[in-house]
Amino acid sequence: MLDRLYVENFKSWKKLDIKLGQVTGLFGTNSSGKSSLLQFLLLLKQTKNATDRGLVLDFGGPTGQLVNLGSYKDAIHSHDVETDLKWKITWTLPQKANIFDPTKKRTEVLATDTSLVIKSVAHLQGQVLTSDFLEYQFGGYCFSISPQKPGGTEFQLNASHPEDSDFRFVRNKQRAWALPGPIKTHLFPDQAKTYYQNAGFLSLFETEYESMMDSIYYLGPLREYPKREYPWSGSSPLDVGLRGEKTIEAMLSATARNETRNHGGRTHYKPFQEMIAFWLKELKLIHEFKIEEIGSGANLYRAVVKRDTQSPAALLTDVGFGVSQVLPALVLLYYVPEGSTVILEQPEIHLHPSVQSGLADVILTVAKARNLQVIVESHSEHMLRRFQRRVAENAFESKIIKLYFCDSVGGQSKLVDLDLDMFGEILNWPPEFFGDEMTEIAETRKAILKRKMEAARG
Repeated sequence: MLDRLYVENFKSWKKLDIKLGQVTGLFGTNSSGKSSLLQFLLLLKQTKNATDRGLVLDFGGPTGQLVNLGSYKDAIHSHDVETDLKWKITWTLPQKANIFDPTKKRTEVLATDTSLVIKSVAHLQGQVLTSDFLEYQFGGYCFSISPQKPGGTEFQLNASHPEDSDFRFVRNKQRAWALPGPIKTHLFPDQAKTYYQNAGFLSLFETEYESMMDSIYYLGPLREYPKREYPWSGSSPLDVGLRGEKTIEAMLSATARNETRNHGGRTHYKPFQEMIAFWLKELKLIHEFKIEEIGSGANLYRAVVKRDTQSPAALLTDVGFGVSQVLPALVLLYYVPEGSTVILEQPEIHLHPSVQSGLADVILTVAKARNLQVIVESHSEHMLRRFQRRVAENAFESKIIKLYFCDSVGGQSKLVDLDLDMFGEILNWPPEFFGDEMTEIAETRKAILKRKMEAARG
């Protein structure tokens, strides 16, 4: 689970320092930097997935990728290509990890911890994007790789440690060749493990980082239109797709594996499709939902719904767009492995205000039941109010919900940590957060009074 993200010089963010909760809500005006925050995480995930190990950062292409950020010049703050892009991520490990120094006794633990920190830097050297600093922090130690001389191409491993430790990296004498720099922005070069006698444990950090990136799932703000029929050959997608295009495929896959879900605790387990149908009904979007095959062995399926108990069955294409909008979000939350991080960008689009509030309840319930971390970027006042209400009702602790307001001042994004107390009250409510509500009410009243006076005189 992600604990903290610090970034310097990415798009509109000169500096970004955000602590993440189990549920994190990002609110704010248009072009305030909310999406950029998410894009940075997706950039790192996309880079990790890139097959080209020589690619420092994968800024994306025209189609089929998580983000398309153009070039370094497009992504760096103020388009200043002389500036370094720096970041630091802290995350909690699935379980406590240990590292050992092979030059010591096998049973002697060098360090143990439940969290891990990565620091990295990327910048242009001439026309070439370069990563020349990488550091992992674990159990009080800092293990890094950096140039032997500023701007140089020969690197060295470094270790800083607590005062009671005498650890140092030991170079193999027969391996006197120059050490190259980091690979991508999170990997030590392969030579680090062969040139040094006791650097093998560095692979643990790389593996944990890649596992953390693999556990991040994303659903974009635009959804694919529903179809009258869906082909499925038995495949199991990793998620529901950027636009929700794999939603039905994911549901069929979970159903074929007889997967079940519950509401947490000792509540009863339900088949996967039944759990999705439950929430669609709870949100008052439809009464029934099911996926059925069009003829035995056809490998073609259709999503069938009933609006209410009296309505005839209809295809998903023939009901309101809200169902197909919220369906990918529901399926993604229940489909990903437990412990995952789910990023939802504007999940409230095309949804009625009451459904937006209900979706906030879904997010809170599923996050708690499945130990998910959910990051929501939204313009919805109704979702925010529901988060507040559930804290006030003591249904959820304020410490697991982090709410932020993003704003842009002078071309730079600013982040306001909304102070949510135990009663659900925001103690530092930004001015005109969702518009000037009192002015709107006052002006409406004045207009009504004016028209009534004009009508009385007429």
